[in-house]
Amino acid sequence: MSPLAIFFFFFFNLSLASNTIYNIQNYGAKSNGKTDSSKAFLNAWRSACASTSASTIYVPRGIYLIRKAYFNGQTCKRNAITIRIDGTLLAPSDYNVIGNDGNWITFENVNKVSIYGGIFDGQGASLWTCKNSNKNCPKGTTALAFYNSNNIVMNGVTVQNSQMFHILVDGCHNAKLQGVKVLAPGNSPNTDGIHVQSSSGVSIMNSNIGTGDDCISIGPGNSNLWIEGIACGPGHGISIGSLGWESQEQGVQNVTVKTVNFTGTQNGVRVKTWARPSSGFFRHVLFQHIVMSNVQNPIIIDQNYCPNHESCPHQGSGVKISDVTYQDIHGTSATEIAVKLDCSKTNPCSGITLDNVNLSYKNGRADASCVNAAGRASGFKELTSCF
Repeated sequence: MSPLAIFFFFFFNLSLASNTIYNIQNYGAKSNGKTDSSKAFLNAWRSACASTSASTIYVPRGIYLIRKAYFNGQTCKRNAITIRIDGTLLAPSDYNVIGNDGNWITFENVNKVSIYGGIFDGQGASLWTCKNSNKNCPKGTTALAFYNSNNIVMNGVTVQNSQMFHILVDGCHNAKLQGVKVLAPGNSPNTDGIHVQSSSGVSIMNSNIGTGDDCISIGPGNSNLWIEGIACGPGHGISIGSLGWESQEQGVQNVTVKTVNFTGTQNGVRVKTWARPSSGFFRHVLFQHIVMSNVQNPIIIDQNYCPNHESCPHQGSGVKISDVTYQDIHGTSATEIAVKLDCSKTNPCSGITLDNVNLSYKNGRADASCVNAAGRASGFKELTSCF
């Protein structure tokens, strides 16, 4: 054996020896999909949290029923905890069990937590049916939530059939979501794929997202976001907002969305703000290398956002939109107006760049509509420019 091979052999085994593995089955978890294993998961977390060495919580193959789980890292002796999942975590099928709890599985105040693999199944179908029948139903829970946490990694994770949002990142710094799958039917209400708010340094890469709402939604207070290599559909597209509901609100800046395929979605890249005074803003954003396939609103800025056309303020939006670039966006629109920039009458959009945006409608030219927007356009072939 060569000296280099000997080095790697001992290094690998030393790494294994220094990593304590906590198998949830040793804490009483049952893989039958029927026995509540919540306590087993929480006890495994407590052990890993109390350890001074690197720790891995291991979930073997099987189906584990979890009623609700809250993982707090505030008192952990060592920050880095890995959760490696080969099985499926299953929410209760009766939506009333957790329907008013806000979140199903929550991580808060954790640092350097990494989740690899596994399926999180929210079993939300019965609640969706209730909501679509206009009955008096619980609001529903988010499947997997991270609050006030740093240096998070999710890789190869599948989150499906959540009652409401699938993944929430709130108040976090440096979170990397890669190879994630989010799956829910197109008629499932309020089932956003990944929602990010009040966070910085979040990246979402090489992921497939199909839901009944936004594939990715970006709320106020976000900066330095990178979204790349996304397949979106069904769903409502990638949405920034809604912004500007509060009069004093943090803005959104330094966002890159690139190499995205939208298939049959309601929107492609959308910005939506309420028509009311606000200190919010949206600036320094790049949408690049995007393919639209039969998308109803491929590019849209809506500063008169009014869902369901009910009880909306109808004032001038205070959210200032500036320095937004749409570059190399092509494909097909399901409606005649493929680009709709409906900007604020009190704070018009500025610095909008449309570069090589070519979208067709029924094998012909699509139209663009711009109101209260200033910018420049170049490289148009199939799309009528509004600048």
